[in-house]
Formats: sequence, C-alpha cells, structure tokens
Amino acid sequence: MAVYPPSDDSYLLQKSLIKFLKNKDHSLKILDMCSGSGIQAKTCKDQGFNKITTVDKDQTSVDYLKKQNLNSINSDLFSKIKEKFDLIICNPPYLPKDEREPKDSQLQTTGGKKGYEFTLIFLTQAKKHLTKKGTILLLFSSLSKPKIILEHARKLKLTSKCIAKIKIPFEELFVYKLKKNSNHPKPF
Repeated sequence: MAVYPPSDDSYLLQKSLIKFLKNKDHSLKILDMCSGSGIQAKTCKDQGFNKITTVDKDQTSVDYLKKQNLNSINSDLFSKIKEKFDLIICNPPYLPKDEREPKDSQLQTTGGKKGYEFTLIFLTQAKKHLTKKGTILLLFSSLSKPKIILEHARKLKLTSKCIAKIKIPFEELFVYKLKKNSNHPKPF
C-alpha cells in the first residue's frame, strides 16, 4: 500500500497546527497519530519542535517516516503507546465505507461503516494519553456525523472548539481543538 498523500484535509490541519503552535513552548511532547506522509510531524519539526512521535498502522508509512528521520511506531492506534503527550494530532480515516473502493485504500480513508467509528475509538484512547493540560487537534468531515463525534467527546469530558473549516466538493472539513474539561468535579 502507498503512503497516504497530503490532500485538502492534510493542508487544513497543517494550517491549524501552525497557528496552534505559534508562541508555544518548544518542549511540548507531540504525537502525530495516523501520520501517513508525516506532513503534520514535519510541520512541527519545521516550527522548531523536536519531541515528536509519529504513529501509523501501515508499515509502509512507518518505514517512510523513519527515512524522514522521524521517530515512528507501527501501532494500531495507542496499542503500543505508553506515554502521555501535550499535543496529539490526528487526521484519521473518516469516510463512510464504500464497497466500490479498493480494500487497500479503504484502510486509509474509511472510518467505519458510518464513517465515525474509528474517530470515537481514537478519542476514547487519546484522552488517556493526554497530559493534564494536553490538547487534541482532530480533523473530520461532515460525512462522518460531526454531532455524534462531538457528543462522544462531551461524554468523555472533553471540551471542543472548531478552529478551522473548509467546504470542498461533496463535504465540509473541520478541525477541532479538544481538551480535558477542568470544570468537572474531581472524584474523591
């Protein structure tokens, strides 16, 4: 399978990431989940950040990322990740399943039967790998049922804010910033 090439979604997330990183402490520990070509990790590196880990399920991507001098782990989401991060970036597969699409490209684009299932699993796992003041930058599509994704984030006690969106043919793309909600009372 080929490495997922940057597209409209990648570039929207990249622009949001550059704005987010402006004036941030360069000691941030960053995870680029579903890294693909590594565009987000490379953007972080170009902005002067060095504590970057990339993760992808596809070994071809992991090999490519290692050749780009990026710390890369072959993992199905967080299955091989033990640490916590100040920033988790994710451009997950988010489209509803299309039986006409070739199986190998479905791995890069399909987020489940309805399109949001992968993103819900990602959010549930990502919360456990965020530092106390950590942030998630997540991209998804109008085709992936945004209300369901945002309701799941709310149930996980994550605050969410749309920081970018763009209309392209057939869909709208969104980038959301999610953080642990510090307003919830702590358990005894």
